[in-house]
Amino acid sequence: MAEEVNKNEEIEETQAAAEEQAETTEQAPVDAEREALIQQLKEAEGKIVEYKDGWARTQAEFQNFRKRVDRDNELFKASTKGDIIKKVLPVLDDLERALQNRPADDAWANGVELVVRKFQNILDMEGVKKIEAKGAEFDPNFHEAISNEPSDEVESGHVIDVVQNGYVIGERVIRPALVRVAQ
Repeated sequence: MAEEVNKNEEIEETQAAAEEQAETTEQAPVDAEREALIQQLKEAEGKIVEYKDGWARTQAEFQNFRKRVDRDNELFKASTKGDIIKKVLPVLDDLERALQNRPADDAWANGVELVVRKFQNILDMEGVKKIEAKGAEFDPNFHEAISNEPSDEVESGHVIDVVQNGYVIGERVIRPALVRVAQ
């Protein structure tokens, strides 16, 4: 009977060892699969961060591109507008000269004056401003000196007279004013 108990104990120990080995054998593939899934998750999270960063950079680059294109378009419009106005300004100059020598109460001269006012209103609507130069200090950014003359009335370095009006659109000089400057 003691032999039988020893055999039963041996059988039980063998079965327990076999069950433990079976559990270990079954657990190993589960652990390996779990580790593989964890690794895949880490890689996927890394790619998410990488793709999100790339997407954010692309969005920022696109916004910068749109701003640059809008700014370039505005500069092109202003440049084109300035070029067209610059070509038409001599006509306004001629009309203003005609008005300086007009006869009094002449209907024709009044019509020319009306045309000049309409022309100036159009320039105002387009943002074109006349450079006020008479009596101002000479500034080579806005004035072009055609002569230096002695003057008792005007301080040295200031504009005595405007020969041809200058114009700006925004901060861009379309045409500098031609002026005579006091010595």
